Formats: sequence, C-alpha cells, structure tokens
Amino acid sequence: MKQVTATGQTVEEAVKSALAQLQISKDRTDIDIIDEGKKGLFGIFGTRPAVVKVTVIIDPIEEAKKFLTQVSEQMGAPAEIEIKRDGKHVHLIMTGEKIALLIGKRGQTLNSLQYLTQLVLNRFSNQYLTVILDAEDYRKRRNETLIQLAHRLAQKAVKSGKDVTLEPMPSYERKVIHAALSDNRRVKTFSDGSEPHRFIVISPAPRR
Repeated sequence: MKQVTATGQTVEEAVKSALAQLQISKDRTDIDIIDEGKKGLFGIFGTRPAVVKVTVIIDPIEEAKKFLTQVSEQMGAPAEIEIKRDGKHVHLIMTGEKIALLIGKRGQTLNSLQYLTQLVLNRFSNQYLTVILDAEDYRKRRNETLIQLAHRLAQKAVKSGKDVTLEPMPSYERKVIHAALSDNRRVKTFSDGSEPHRFIVISPAPRR
C-alpha cells in the first residue's frame, strides 16, 4: 500500500504535495488530515504547517488485469482483457492473435494463470473474490467436454464394476463432473487428493 505524509501552508497545499510525490490523481486516494495547521501571528509567529497522510486506493481488479497483461506480453501472446463482475465472481476474458498459447494443453496454462491471478486479486481485496479466466469461450467448450466425459466414464464404471479415477482438475471443473452425474443413481462421485492435485473418483453404486 503506497502512502505519504506531506506538509504545506494549507491542507490543500499539503494534499497537492502528496499527490505530486505519488504521481496520482486525487480521486484514487484516501486523504487523512493529521493537522489542519495554524497561520500564527502576522503569519510568522506560532505558524504550524498543515499535515496530511495520503494513501493510494488500490483497485484489486485493475491489479489483476495489469498482472495478466504483463504475463501475456512476457509469454509472447499479448491479450486484450475484458472484465465482468457478478458479485464476488470476477470474469476476465482474454482475446488475442496467439490466445492458444495462453490456453495451453487441456487448458492447463489457462488454469495456472487463473490460479495466479486469483492470488493477485485477493492480495489487494478486502473480501475474498473468485476469478474465472476465459479465452475464446474455452470454458464453455471445456464444460461441454467434461459433461460428455463424465457420462462416458460413468458407463465405464458401471460396466466394469470398478472405480474410475479422473485426472486432477480445479474445483470448478470438478463441480461440473459432480453436477453432470448428480442424477445418475448407478454411480456416485467424490473428490480425493489435495489441492492443486485434487481429483474425482466415479464409483459404481452398490446394487440393491
């Protein structure tokens, strides 16, 4: 958190001095007047300068966007980032010519970027926020793939009578699998392992 304490003949001058040091506009700061100052007799005797403390207000979502912008450029795949917020869920949608580099195989790069972006976001936020990072509708396409995978592996579990273990997935992808099979009475699903390597097991339900 950036903040400076500045002095001036008046509160206004002290604030102006602080803003100049921080190189920021007033609307992005929180100003605390420590001492309003005193002019004194004839403007000389007993004069006391005004003292203010100016703190930069950090927008956690803008910090997350800045992080993603820098990382995408460093990866050689500069991206435009659109922000959509729904309560405590922050959607960051990336577009760019080399967006495939940011998605990676089975979305692994995208998932890693999402995890790191969430860390950055919550470092600056005073409430816990969830990040959903997307690129070219990958999440929607991935969800459709996961649902198909869930039904296919459920059939395998029922046919073989044995548990089927899926690859490690982030929590929101595991929720897609659980939801897809929630009405299937022939199997039950549960998560096992520790983050970030937690995975789903599809187990055939006992026959009645």
